[in-house]
Amino acid sequence: MAAIYSGIHLKLKSPQTPWEDRLKLARFAWISSQCLLPNKEQVLLDWCTHALTIWHSKKVEFSQDVLDGLWCYLDEVVHSRKLHSFIKEGKTVTLRLNMAQLLLDLLQDCTHGHPPVSLPTVLSVCRGILSSSALSSVFTTKYELMVSLLARSCLLACHSKKDKPSSNLFEVLLQVLVCYLSVQQQQANPNRVFTLVTNQLVQPLVLLRFLLTSQDFAPYTHLHVRQQLRKDIRLKIDSILQLALFPSEQMASYKAELLPAKEDSGKRGSGWMKDPPKPVSALLSKLDAQDHCEPTLRYSVKSDASSLMFRFFLESYGKGKEESNEERRMLCFYFLARLVPMLDLQLHGRSAEQKCSPGSPQSWSRALQAAESLLSQALDADIYNIAADRIRHGEVQLRFYRTVAQTLLNTAQNVSVPSWYRCLKVLLNLNHLILEPDLERLLSSAWVNAENMEAQVQRARQLMVSALLQTYAKLRQLPHLFSSLLSVICEPAPDQRRTPLLSEGISASLRSCLLDSSPSQVLKICSLVLQNVRTHLLPDLKKEAASLKLCCLCQLLHVVLFNLQTLDNSSPLLLVRQSKAFMEEMQEMMKDLLNMSIKSATKNRNKKALKWEQKTQEAILLLRYTWVEVDTLFHIHCSKYTSVDSFLTGEDGTEVSPLLTHLEALISGAILPTRLRPTPSCSPASCLLLKLLTLQQMKKVLLDKALLGESSTTALLKMAVRFIVAKSEFEEEPTGDVVWDGQIGGVNVTTYPAAHWFVVVSNLPLIVLHMSQEDVRDVANVLVGSLKHRDMEGSGDQLPGRLSFSSVSSQLVLSKVFPELPSVFSATVRSIVQRIIGVLRGGLTPKRKPSFVMVYEKETGSVPSGSEPVFSPLVAEAVVQDISASFKAGEVFVLLTDTQTKELLDLFQILFSLNPDGMNSEDLSSVFLLLFFTFTSTSVHPEPPDSGGDARFFGKLLRTLTRLLEGTGFPSVLKLVHGGTLLQIALGSLLRHCRKPAVTITSDWLDLVSAVQAFIKLLVQLIITRNSSVRLNLDQFASYLTSKEVLNEQPSSGASMFDHLLLASLTSLSQAMMSNLGRNKAIDQTLTEILTRITSLLGPTVESALKPQGVFSEAAAQPASAISQAFVVEVVTVMLRSEVASLESSGPLTHGNLYQAIFQQIQREMSSAPRPMDFLVCSLRFLSAFYKAMEKMSEQGEKMEELYVQIIQNVNHLLKAPWLSSTDAGKLQPEVQDLLRHLVEKNTTSQFNMLLLMIREGLDVAKLRAGNWREVLSAVITVELLSSCQLPETCSKALWLFAPQIISAMVFLVRSASQDLALTRPFTVPTVTALTSLLCQGEGRIANPQHVTVVLGALQSLPLDHLNPNVYHAAFLAIHEALFAIIKCHPQVISRAGPSFLNVFYRLVSSIMQEGRQRGDADAGADVDVYLQCSRLTERMFSHIAATPESFTALPAFMVAQYVTELQKVTLRPDVKLHLTEGVYCVLDLCLETDIKFLRAGLSAGVREVFNELYSNYTHYHKTQRQGEDKYTV
Repeated sequence: MAAIYSGIHLKLKSPQTPWEDRLKLARFAWISSQCLLPNKEQVLLDWCTHALTIWHSKKVEFSQDVLDGLWCYLDEVVHSRKLHSFIKEGKTVTLRLNMAQLLLDLLQDCTHGHPPVSLPTVLSVCRGILSSSALSSVFTTKYELMVSLLARSCLLACHSKKDKPSSNLFEVLLQVLVCYLSVQQQQANPNRVFTLVTNQLVQPLVLLRFLLTSQDFAPYTHLHVRQQLRKDIRLKIDSILQLALFPSEQMASYKAELLPAKEDSGKRGSGWMKDPPKPVSALLSKLDAQDHCEPTLRYSVKSDASSLMFRFFLESYGKGKEESNEERRMLCFYFLARLVPMLDLQLHGRSAEQKCSPGSPQSWSRALQAAESLLSQALDADIYNIAADRIRHGEVQLRFYRTVAQTLLNTAQNVSVPSWYRCLKVLLNLNHLILEPDLERLLSSAWVNAENMEAQVQRARQLMVSALLQTYAKLRQLPHLFSSLLSVICEPAPDQRRTPLLSEGISASLRSCLLDSSPSQVLKICSLVLQNVRTHLLPDLKKEAASLKLCCLCQLLHVVLFNLQTLDNSSPLLLVRQSKAFMEEMQEMMKDLLNMSIKSATKNRNKKALKWEQKTQEAILLLRYTWVEVDTLFHIHCSKYTSVDSFLTGEDGTEVSPLLTHLEALISGAILPTRLRPTPSCSPASCLLLKLLTLQQMKKVLLDKALLGESSTTALLKMAVRFIVAKSEFEEEPTGDVVWDGQIGGVNVTTYPAAHWFVVVSNLPLIVLHMSQEDVRDVANVLVGSLKHRDMEGSGDQLPGRLSFSSVSSQLVLSKVFPELPSVFSATVRSIVQRIIGVLRGGLTPKRKPSFVMVYEKETGSVPSGSEPVFSPLVAEAVVQDISASFKAGEVFVLLTDTQTKELLDLFQILFSLNPDGMNSEDLSSVFLLLFFTFTSTSVHPEPPDSGGDARFFGKLLRTLTRLLEGTGFPSVLKLVHGGTLLQIALGSLLRHCRKPAVTITSDWLDLVSAVQAFIKLLVQLIITRNSSVRLNLDQFASYLTSKEVLNEQPSSGASMFDHLLLASLTSLSQAMMSNLGRNKAIDQTLTEILTRITSLLGPTVESALKPQGVFSEAAAQPASAISQAFVVEVVTVMLRSEVASLESSGPLTHGNLYQAIFQQIQREMSSAPRPMDFLVCSLRFLSAFYKAMEKMSEQGEKMEELYVQIIQNVNHLLKAPWLSSTDAGKLQPEVQDLLRHLVEKNTTSQFNMLLLMIREGLDVAKLRAGNWREVLSAVITVELLSSCQLPETCSKALWLFAPQIISAMVFLVRSASQDLALTRPFTVPTVTALTSLLCQGEGRIANPQHVTVVLGALQSLPLDHLNPNVYHAAFLAIHEALFAIIKCHPQVISRAGPSFLNVFYRLVSSIMQEGRQRGDADAGADVDVYLQCSRLTERMFSHIAATPESFTALPAFMVAQYVTELQKVTLRPDVKLHLTEGVYCVLDLCLETDIKFLRAGLSAGVREVFNELYSNYTHYHKTQRQGEDKYTV
């Protein structure tokens, strides 16, 4: 047979054989083992490639089918296992060299859109060739071919964004990149590589890289290219460009081109080339070429590439030996100077008007982003040494950066671009002298005259201005900065309506800077403000523009003075004199302004107030208010300061106090001309300032005992309070929830209500004693009205400094101060009650009117004075009668519409938020009875279909009633109605609603059941605690529950709902009574009898509830109308505990079969498949109760042994179940620990040994390495929980003898798991937590310190880098708690292993310093709080170390040295730095004088400067305070 096929080779070459037949013969020859050809694989491969090459050279013509068949045949051959096996055997197979050119030509045809063969086939062939080293040699042996292959592959990928590409295009591209990179690294001539890459590869590579990261390419890449694949391609492109363009061998060429001749003259020998290569020019000419991509993309690609090239240059040449660092920095700078002009930013003196020239950027946003990237990289790389630049380089860098800054300021029309601000911020950080010559232009463009903009731009502007303030504050040049700022403000504005000067963020930064500045500098700033007002604004004050600027400067002065460090008795006398002189100057300014205002008002008495007059008046009031506040503070804290308030100078011969006269003038408005008296709609800021001034004068009056004794003072104070509250301004509720930023400058017509309300609320404790009952009632009505329709629970999420009307109200209601204001609190309750009664009146049924409403209407016919209780005794008695009548009749008095229901729910929410302890007993009784009447005598009509009926309404109402039960005045309710009656009526009313057939179980219904349980538990607890008629009340409720009246009326349609509510009530009653067993014999006897009756009812009810559900195992997948499986288990658990508690002696359980069935079902289902968390929790609780019951029944021996083993194994299977997440496992730990506690409480030695054996088998590092970390975690959790259990003495000894082995095993587990970052949160952190628990419980039990020391080694390996914030916090906390356990529970270890301990702690310190550094725009968000918490933990550990100085005698100096060394490398966030600094201060307390000298002598120059600043602050702030505290320490 072999001979038959031996002629195939000739037939393949024969011209007489048709190509179709040749192709069939070739396929047959390849797959047939009977075809014998010498070197068959090579022969067939050569035949195919030869056929394709002669077709390509047009020596032969094929049909399209033959052509496609040849390519498919080649694809199959290069991918066949047969060929690869042949190559692996060491046999040689190669491709023809002209095949490489054929593929390159085809790729080019595909790029231009005219491929003769399908692209997927060509790509598949390329992939097959490149995947084999033997076949890929056709490209790799010739570097130029590899370059061409990569270039054409990149161009193909770039053009594919227009049309949907082949699915494997980018996989092939990555393969080409990998293959090319290996070839490039093997090249011996770097100049050749540079030339080829520059000429052929730079353009397609940077274009492709840009497209893979740009938004234009995002829709395609998101759908077709995986994120990881894009990342891999970008990384390969980066490696190719960096290694080819910036190798170490090319550094000399870059120096020759970039550095000036004098810089490099010493390095050039006699053989220096006449025409050295110019790599920078060659590279930039390619990047700046116009024909390598679409015109719309050219500038974007170029600007992106410039930033990329600078990064590569810095990484390659930016760092080297110490002696060459300066030269390298200058080299990097000159490269930067060549890159920046590529952005077409007109750096050479061209004006901004020429920006539309052909060389200008098409997108300023893109240009500024690129410039920001370049400058930021220069800043991070530290290439600008200011001293070296000035001394040795003629300030070449400074001149360049100034040119950039001038260009940016010339393009100030682009202030709407965030990068414009960020560029200026980077230049400021490089050197403030860069911007100093143009400081006024900078302040004008970026701050004073900046227009309103979007949030992102505002954020960038705020950061830039804050950096400007911080820089000049550090330089102690804030007065100079403010001098320029004031000049800009006083200049003629392009638009009179400037944006507010001090936004919230800028104000916060300014406050911080002012507090860090010396008082004399701040006073100088204030004097500059007054000087500019007098010089520039007063002459033109009658112009509207000048008055607006006056307000702006007064607001600035207000902020500055409010953040001035107040004078005290330690202030220098010179500073006191300066302060007094300034205050007098400020007072003179106010007089001048007031005189101008009065003169104008006199001339224009009958005319409407002009705009400049209103603004001037606002400025006067702001100056006056600021002056009074500052003067008062100076006077209180500094005895050397004396001032005379010229506004309070009394007239000669009058006996009335000037202070009272001035206060009366403020109230009456006589302080201002009549035509200029402000109103909220006309001059809201002036209105607010008048109220603030009145408050300030009130405080002065209240501090003066002599004035308080005068008869007219009390009336005047009441008038002042009425003026401040101004109830007429609250007649209309504010529309919307307008936010006020808390600043005077932010007060306008829309924000005035919030600002006014804030002033009233924040000063309530001061003014409430002088408020009339009418004012109190008005304030309460406004408070309740503003809280309606607001989510009280989310009110704590309000951002600081962002105040709205309703947020101010909610903060008052939730504060601890509100209950201390009994009059306002009571008025608020009364307002709520009146609104509830109003709603109920609107929903009364026509059949019958409640008697309490009629009595209430009679008593409140006249306006109530407000001092009497909400309900009189007659009304309260009538409410009780109405409740009883409604329950007995089974009818409701009120039918609520949907609108009325929503209004009542809002009022319930407000009541729920109130602290019930703030209510007096009369108010609490009235509110409770009214709500209970609403609960029993109302219904929602019409009921929403399938919504649970009234469930949501009654659930919220019942939770509010439960909240009132917590009040200390609730016993007064039980004097009016028995607790048993309340329980009976509440449950009976709900059961009556359950009989409605339309009602189904929803989430609202489940919330209602939960509320019922909470109400019953708390009320039963109160009945028992009160110890008054306990048997009577509980017996009444129990009798009702067990009566035939309840059981016989169970509906047929809503049975599951009825049973659900009945079971929940019985369970709650049982739980409340069981928790009170053991008080005394009499109560125990009563509770036991009732428990027996309840348990007898629970059994049949449970069985009745289970019948319609069928098999218990199906409960997990029940519809919404059935009782949940978890609830059934919870009920049976309570029933079991109740039965055990009520048994007087050991005997059989009444419902033993039910308990056994539930136990068996839980055993089968608990760990077999994913289960709801509530079911798992209830199941574990049942197992605890079941095991305890079996123990009490005295069933010892084999049965208990078997039960013990079953439970242990089930818990173990549950904890290692693959569907149980680590978070859910943590939630189960309390129940698992409780179960373990019951299991080991009376453990035998054999049982405990079995448990230890299971733990030892679980703590196997081999299982972890095999990927079975969940199984290991189960043992880890068991160890942690077992260590906290109370064990019998023999078991305890066994555990702690075995503990060293457990610790060693867990240390190995931590070290092994630390190598995998993915295991950090689910496994490594819980294991460290378990180790910490062992160490805490092992205090005094672990004898050998070495067993504790090994834990430090494990902590050292725990990863802290490259973690997301939540995982980082968990790892940080775990390490910290382990260190805390060692230092507190095993101090003997510290004396031996102190350095090891500190090494672990230093990891925490350095880690939080890296994570807590300033990141600009990223310094916001929830993740930031994580690092703040970690810094607090670090401060805590510093304090613990300082509290045990005997263990760290020789180490404090080294700890401080480590800290300052790390601090010198980073700029910490202020909040993080605050905590770390306080912690280091504690360590400095341990340092002796010799340690300080050692640090100053041993630290390097830069670090020593950081230490000196730290030690100076320590001496000034911390040391003096500590010494003061030591005087009072025994």
